[in-house]
Amino acid sequence: MENVRELFQIMTRRFGFLNKNCCSAGGFDISLVQSHILYEIDHQHKPSIQQVADALGTDITTFSRQVQSLIKMNLIKKVPDPDDRRVYILSLTTEGKYVAATIDQQMNAYLNEVFSHMNDFEKETVIRSIQLLNEAMAKSSQCCTTPLG
Repeated sequence: MENVRELFQIMTRRFGFLNKNCCSAGGFDISLVQSHILYEIDHQHKPSIQQVADALGTDITTFSRQVQSLIKMNLIKKVPDPDDRRVYILSLTTEGKYVAATIDQQMNAYLNEVFSHMNDFEKETVIRSIQLLNEAMAKSSQCCTTPLG
């Protein structure tokens, strides 16, 4: 069997996960972590800071710094929850929605281009395999942490 770790190392590099910035959108250079935050805020209904941090499996301190930088860029806003003033709700600004949509388009275009080099059966096989891998990773006792975490 091929060296599985090497396969993941190569895929990670090719996907650009190690790049300082994953995307440029609306004149902003967005880091991979920031793009994940924008995505989660966009796809959850009025999420709290804690809910987004939990969804990303990141500690609240590191996460708070990223949130502050996105607030400074005017891409997200943070308002107290009317029901519990200790909790803050995150939402995308108009500019944030534009940046999130642009990143989404860039990622979809990239994936479509990658999949264009496969036939339908290969594409479906890869997508199903990734679904299986995600499900197995969710069941792992080391889910959402680094292997040494």
